[in-house]
Amino acid sequence: MTKNKKKNGLDTDSSVVEDSIVEDKEDIQSSDENENLETLSYEELFDKSEDLEKALLRANADLDNAIKRTRTEVEKAHKYGVEKLLHDLLPVIDNLEHAILNLSTDVSKKDKEGIELTLKSFESTLDKFGMIPIYPVNEEFNPEKHEAVSMEANKDKKDGEIGNIFQRGWELHSRVLRPARVTVIKN
Repeated sequence: MTKNKKKNGLDTDSSVVEDSIVEDKEDIQSSDENENLETLSYEELFDKSEDLEKALLRANADLDNAIKRTRTEVEKAHKYGVEKLLHDLLPVIDNLEHAILNLSTDVSKKDKEGIELTLKSFESTLDKFGMIPIYPVNEEFNPEKHEAVSMEANKDKKDGEIGNIFQRGWELHSRVLRPARVTVIKN
């Protein structure tokens, strides 16, 4: 129930007065918003919309590029994360190869086979990780994959071919970990 009050000789209902005050405030606010909207022309609003759309597209493109970069970095980390370990294991293979080449004549056949099987097992394990040996028999010298230790003359081969191989090289997923140490033919 509302009570009527007499103010300045007029009967007024207090809720009606409060409602009209609220309506007046809303009218003032909406007219302010209309004035702000009316200050921008259609072309200006259209240009602003285009600018916002371009900014959104750039932000999406930047996000896509960041995701792609992160994905490729993670792939490289998985692919080459074991590079240092595998590089540090290469001397073990070299020692096994030297052991096979330099076995004395009084070594039993079983001992020689045991060393050879150990070397093959080691090589197959490296193969599982993407390690491939560089053993350049009858190839041209390639400075990206081969390290020239010296030059030698050989009438049976052309200039620039590889002569003797002192040490095998190794690649990890097409990345050279260690170049093969070779001699180069120069007649």
